[in-house]
Amino acid sequence: MLHLAKMKKSDRAKVIKKVLDKFYPETPIPLNHEDVFTLLIAVLLSAQCTDERVNKITPKLFSVAPDPLSMSKLTTDKIYKIIKPCGLGPQKSKAINELSNILINKFNGEVPNSFKDLEKLPGVGHKTASVVMSQGFGIPAFAVDTHIHRLAQRWGLTNGKNVKQTENDLKNIFSEDLWNKLHLQIIFWGREYCTARSCYGLDCEICKTCYPKRTKPFVHKKP
Repeated sequence: MLHLAKMKKSDRAKVIKKVLDKFYPETPIPLNHEDVFTLLIAVLLSAQCTDERVNKITPKLFSVAPDPLSMSKLTTDKIYKIIKPCGLGPQKSKAINELSNILINKFNGEVPNSFKDLEKLPGVGHKTASVVMSQGFGIPAFAVDTHIHRLAQRWGLTNGKNVKQTENDLKNIFSEDLWNKLHLQIIFWGREYCTARSCYGLDCEICKTCYPKRTKPFVHKKP
């Protein structure tokens, strides 16, 4: 019988996938959207803001500007007044205005489906691009947010050096066909069962199964 305290990384990965599939057989996208453009804007707004708050703000924004053309016609002040509750309003409103104009002028009003082009858009970093690629286009990607970065460390899947390293480690552990669903499953688990201010690597089913002899709270490396 496998000694759980000495589980290999591959064995922990199997445990993790089994538990996540049991709890989250379906993985709805947390951010409400109608198409790839509205998803892009919602993800951009979610930086340092909860999905719940974003979902309260975007209906008003998208009722006024549901596409790049109409969004490009809004002033940054108008956008700011709507999205202000999301935080970082000045930067986000400027980025939304600028990227909408770029989509119109350079991409015929369409959101590009490549990391290279997405990451050149104002306000769009690698994590945002990864979410859009995976959830908007269905292209395998593994966006690493704070939940995933924290849990991957607690579960011994990465050394937590930085989010880029965590992303690479997770991609090497799990097969590409699992990335898009697993990304959401880990986020859901991190919000519900293994939060930043609970478990600490000691209490949730996955932590206890992977590290039954762990007795002290796990110390994370921040992103």
